[in-house]
Amino acid sequence: MSSPVWHPFAQHALIPEFPIITHGEGAWLERADGKRILDAISSWWVITHGHRHPRIVAAVKDQIDRLDQAIFANFTHQPAEDLAHGLLAIAPPGLAHVFYSDSGSTAVEVALKMALGYWRNRGEKRSRIIALEHAYHGDTVGPMSAGARGVFNAAYEPLLFDVARLPFPSPGREQQTLDALEREAPQAAALIVEPLICGAGGMLIYSPGTLREMKRICERHGTLFIADEVMTGFGRTGTLFACGQADIAPDILCLAKGLTGGSLPLAATLATRAIFDAHYSTDRSRTFFHSSSFTANPVACAAATANLAIWRDENVLDRIAALGAMQAERLNLFRTDGRFADVRRLGTITALDLNVPDPGYLAGLGPKLMAFFLDRGLLLRPLGNTIYIMPPYCVTAQELDLLYDAIREAAAKFA
Repeated sequence: MSSPVWHPFAQHALIPEFPIITHGEGAWLERADGKRILDAISSWWVITHGHRHPRIVAAVKDQIDRLDQAIFANFTHQPAEDLAHGLLAIAPPGLAHVFYSDSGSTAVEVALKMALGYWRNRGEKRSRIIALEHAYHGDTVGPMSAGARGVFNAAYEPLLFDVARLPFPSPGREQQTLDALEREAPQAAALIVEPLICGAGGMLIYSPGTLREMKRICERHGTLFIADEVMTGFGRTGTLFACGQADIAPDILCLAKGLTGGSLPLAATLATRAIFDAHYSTDRSRTFFHSSSFTANPVACAAATANLAIWRDENVLDRIAALGAMQAERLNLFRTDGRFADVRRLGTITALDLNVPDPGYLAGLGPKLMAFFLDRGLLLRPLGNTIYIMPPYCVTAQELDLLYDAIREAAAKFA
């Protein structure tokens, strides 16, 4: 019997079947037919320490026996309180309040609404949003608007609001980006960026110095700075948060994906006291009007608090540094291979572009590459002709060898 399920970012007309996943352990997934798959993209960038980390599993089991869900509008609970204090203790300085939601997209939606509410409640007409070329911030209306226009959102163009778009600060073009920001910032409500790397836009990397200068320009003009660390947070770029490499503190910080170690859906948007205070009033019309039914779900908050304990008690950054070094060693073998372009790495993330006649997200080679890797028991989901590896931090050298050997085989077959 055919399945009634409609899958995300999947063209059903081109996919004969969707394998059923039944188990996860460490860096591996297991199918219903018993075949194992190496999860080289952390199940869409969410799994950090590995599937089913014992401390997170234990926290979820403990919490579900006590409280599964509670309305959060006029109540609170200890898991949410503990997590908020834990996040503020490790976040960049100056962030003072934590607003919970359910996904990376809603974390960004919340951030944009916070920024607009801040200026409106101050009585200042600043509503323009600035974003980077090639950006991707999610699939609800606000994040789609801030994201690059293209195949992801072409059908929904009537819903989207206009933003000021900065050229991507690729090597040699940084000053163009900064000059454009200087022009736009004085009238803008906020700048939103993915710090150091544009993810779905092609794993495009830019320098910490450029990120730092963008923040400096925003400060000079009073423009709010939103750091979308949904993907980059919790160690992906080599540090706990990507902003740390530029030694900057955003006005608003968006977190999701690795927040619970990837175990449960939860997001958090952290803001400064000034942004909170702009909404704090006996005038109910200045309330921050955003919520979902499952805001601050206790079980998800317990999972996230367990994740913070792992970061506190285990040498996670040492593990990340070792993984980055292993990735760099294997990636270096491709730097002189003419079949590839723009071989690059940031922290635990590596990416390289296979030279093809039709590059880009809709490159015809993309689905063929994914099928090729899956046949070898490897979960790699190329962005068109861009092959990237973003594994859980528990992946071993031998498992990485499986991945890079397969990439080499793919080039021999398709390039």
